[in-house]
Amino acid sequence: MKNSIRQREQKIGWMLAIPALLILALVFVYPITRALWLSFFAQNLSTELVPVFAGLSNYARMLGDGRFWQSLSNTTFFTTTSIILELVLGMIFALVLNQSFFGRGFVRTAALIPWALPTAVMGLAWAWIFNDQFGVVNDILLRLGIINEGITWLGEPDSAMISLIVADVWKTTPFIALILLAGLQSIPRDLYEAHAIDGANPWQSFRQITLPLLAPQILISLLFRFAQSFGIFDLVQVMTGGGPAGGTEMVSIYIYAMVQRYLDFGYGATLVTVTFLLLIAAVAIVSWLLSRTRINVSGER
Repeated sequence: MKNSIRQREQKIGWMLAIPALLILALVFVYPITRALWLSFFAQNLSTELVPVFAGLSNYARMLGDGRFWQSLSNTTFFTTTSIILELVLGMIFALVLNQSFFGRGFVRTAALIPWALPTAVMGLAWAWIFNDQFGVVNDILLRLGIINEGITWLGEPDSAMISLIVADVWKTTPFIALILLAGLQSIPRDLYEAHAIDGANPWQSFRQITLPLLAPQILISLLFRFAQSFGIFDLVQVMTGGGPAGGTEMVSIYIYAMVQRYLDFGYGATLVTVTFLLLIAAVAIVSWLLSRTRINVSGER
């Protein structure tokens, strides 16, 4: 009887999941498969109309493409720095929002505003904020006497990258804070009280209780943010366009230029395929860490 009920529930579950799986196949599996197929052909619409089978020549070209490796380096630096800052700030905000204080509900709601704003609109606003002539950042620094003349934030590679990181951290920190806050609320208060009775201070409670039990939420948030940061496009396109001198050109910007500007669909598909494989590898590593974390946490309990 139990087996029949279980089989019926599984059947209903598959029936409900089939529409979602079909949509996922249409918007995800087919484009990736198509890109993989196109990566074995060489076609540039500016010079030729018929694609020619090129084997692995596009991948060999990628290995010697200095611009691609530079964009990959920019993307890696941007992603790593942004995620670290977002995790630290998100943890601080989550700990604060987890406390009881007057107006906590309003503060929690207001904290989500940066995340809710469209990225293109937010990027345009930050481009004005970092403007070297009439931007708010230079005005504040000049009034405080920290600088003597305006800094061309978006005119130099290093300062442009810093500007992008600041804008991205401002927008996406609330997302991580929200996930961590949900994890904090699932931790029983009794654990902290028992730990305090044993003579533990707040830092010891945070290190020995909060971090281990919050590890799954931390890894999940890092997984989402890595995928989003590594494929960032709209923020960079609006603020810098990949400049100056390619200093903020991300992989997505390079792929966009290769396909839309140079009409080199074969090589563009190769870059898409390689980027996808890198993301899959990162997801697999994080998933493995997540499974080990769950095992360790359950074992400690």
